[in-house]
Amino acid sequence: MDKMETLQMLEAVKNGEMTTSEAVKKLTMAPFEDLGFAKIDMHRGLRQGIPEVIFGQGKTPEQIEEIVQLMLKRGESDILITRMSKEAALVVAKVGEFEYFDISRTGIVNRKKDKVHTGSVVIVSAGTSDMYVAEEAALTAEFLGSDVTRIYDAGVAGLHRLLAHIDVLTSARVIVAVAGMEGALASVVGGLVSCPVVAVPTSVGYGASFGGIAALLSMLNSCSSGVSVVNIDNGFGAGYLAHMINSMEGVE
Repeated sequence: MDKMETLQMLEAVKNGEMTTSEAVKKLTMAPFEDLGFAKIDMHRGLRQGIPEVIFGQGKTPEQIEEIVQLMLKRGESDILITRMSKEAALVVAKVGEFEYFDISRTGIVNRKKDKVHTGSVVIVSAGTSDMYVAEEAALTAEFLGSDVTRIYDAGVAGLHRLLAHIDVLTSARVIVAVAGMEGALASVVGGLVSCPVVAVPTSVGYGASFGGIAALLSMLNSCSSGVSVVNIDNGFGAGYLAHMINSMEGVE
């Protein structure tokens, strides 16, 4: 149950369409459901406005399916699953209306069709090899309700590719810059725009990139103001944060 559903329930009580006992029963439902292998936070939507997101990596297809089934049973919809294998996707596809995105390994169950997308989040990646992280960020922000523009393969090795999109970059409310190798893209973008930049280092690169640590340290040491950094390959975290910034009142 999210904040909007809670308000609708209270309005129903006010209008006599639901009894107080029925409302209390829904509100006093245990804040989490214990499946033994997982404890599902059923009040996440009420606290944060967004239901719990399922991290699929390390979970079996059957475990993911059971979590989804429980969430649907408890009235949740619009369920996001990240780091999901194709094998798990085949199992979960039997549960309800389901979409699976190969590049980002992201799944969505019962996506809300009437969601209004607002603001302007721009996802820019240095290379095509970074797309799996960039797409996770883009799909997350879109899923949450942000209007997203993608600019891919625009790294500093060919700076003209980035500058060709300067109008899009300077009109964004928040930018997610995704890069591996030396991670210079975030600093360059940060020096061009006035909006917040969320930097995402990826594990793409040769040996001395140390699985993304080189890009992470470069981004943490950025001389551009307004650049924040999430963990290596954390497209979900970047997309979530970008949506939160994009949704803030007064952000232009």
